[in-house]
Amino acid sequence: MMRNSFCGLDFGTSNSTVARGSALVPVEGDKLTIPSSIFFDFEEGGVRFGREALRAYVEGTDGRLMRSLKSVLGHPLLDETVRIKRKAYTYGDIIGLLVAHLKRAADAAAGADVTHVVMGRPVRFVDDDAGADAKAQDALERIARAQGFAHVEFQYEPIAAALDYERTVAEEQYALIADIGGGTSDFSIVRVSPQGAARTDRSADVLANQGVHIGGTDFDRLLSMKAVMPHFGLASETKSHFGGKILPVPNGYFVDLATWHRINLLYTQEVARELADLEKRSLTPQLLRRLREVIEARHGHTVALGVEAAKIALSAQERSAIDLSEIEPGLAIETTRGDLQAAVETRLASLRAASAETLAQAGIAAERIDAIFLTGGSTAIPAVREAVTAIAPRARVVEGDMFGSVGLGLGLDAARRFL
Repeated sequence: MMRNSFCGLDFGTSNSTVARGSALVPVEGDKLTIPSSIFFDFEEGGVRFGREALRAYVEGTDGRLMRSLKSVLGHPLLDETVRIKRKAYTYGDIIGLLVAHLKRAADAAAGADVTHVVMGRPVRFVDDDAGADAKAQDALERIARAQGFAHVEFQYEPIAAALDYERTVAEEQYALIADIGGGTSDFSIVRVSPQGAARTDRSADVLANQGVHIGGTDFDRLLSMKAVMPHFGLASETKSHFGGKILPVPNGYFVDLATWHRINLLYTQEVARELADLEKRSLTPQLLRRLREVIEARHGHTVALGVEAAKIALSAQERSAIDLSEIEPGLAIETTRGDLQAAVETRLASLRAASAETLAQAGIAAERIDAIFLTGGSTAIPAVREAVTAIAPRARVVEGDMFGSVGLGLGLDAARRFL
């Protein structure tokens, strides 16, 4: 193996990075992170990635946007076929296009064909199903090999973040690593030290790992269901076809519209017919008309992008507005930090339980935790941050590179394994 033919690759639900050794490499122009987004351009042909993909969609270019595809790993949807223009792709094929883009960035940085990779993986792709979890990793490995990575190894994402944090410590510490990303929340307790940083085998220093399939895209969905979907008919009612009985509009349309990787499933003639029928029988037809028009115009990702932007804004301020004027002139939905906290509240207990289980697995008291290292974009949400740090209130809270710590750690791990 050539000395420069390796990299670490963090294929994330929301954002992705590539690193070689202790440095991230450019993955989109001069940017060191790239949104995990892909846009099939129907006007010019070809495929766009990352910010360019999102920009093309927002500017109204005719095409198909797909995002948060990591969420389908371990899910039967991975092997389902979606037709884009005249070509049929599986979701695995589309993930492969994103991984191929990241490999090209690695090749360009190395000046060589990068054949060896350490890929990040969540502690659990799938909760409480070891078989599905193993299939998810196997699928990601097959995808990586199909794009030219001949040697593929994996590292838990929170362990990779710990390797990044370890570069900053001057003495031995016990660190709780909390990686709250786009699709999963992962926790590890790791013994870090300047001496440990030089060792290749760190198994004795990893005291515990735990994870749950909860992340930023779930928080997007929950905020959307609470604040936005009622404006599209959630919880509204229709008359039945016979007898005039009053029935609720099925929730499935709203769940799909609020879930990044399921939005494109709504873009079918069958759904269009169903929504037209519901609109005719609705007690509030203006709301169902708005839902139908959004789906017929394929503006689902416009809604999702607006919700995501509001979530990010509410992490730093008390109020925000979801601008949906592209869908309907003057349509803006006011949201508050209280709305966000109420929306995510149902998931906070799972985060608390996962961090507590990590501590129990490690067999050490909370007072022994010297630092809580936070990485992943969802750690910016105040309610999430409070839930995660409550397990060890005396520990020092350290903020890592929100989107880069995992990738940096994977780059360090790749250098140690392959050099």
